Amino acid sequence: MADDIQVQVCHALPDSSFLHALKVPAGTTIGQAVALSGLLQKIPGIDLAVNMVGIYGKKKPLDTVLREHDRVEVYRPLQADPKEARRRRAGSKPAKG
Repeated sequence: MADDIQVQVCHALPDSSFLHALKVPAGTTIGQAVALSGLLQKIPGIDLAVNMVGIYGKKKPLDTVLREHDRVEVYRPLQADPKEARRRRAGSKPAKG
């Protein structure tokens, strides 16, 4: 059908990953595509109210309308604050000079 678009939904865990290609009707949102992909059933710990989503590495709201060949990414929560981790690494290195 001309009204369908091809998209991918993906999510990565430390020991596995989920990647599902699907055809969805034009006008489908990120939230709808995630639900249609089966990701929420396969990995029940995902909460779209908490986990951020994006398209090709750019954060987007759940109501973003998808375009042909978009890759929807469901991100995991950060384990540590990146700024704090960088401070700890910098503090453990000897000073240059």
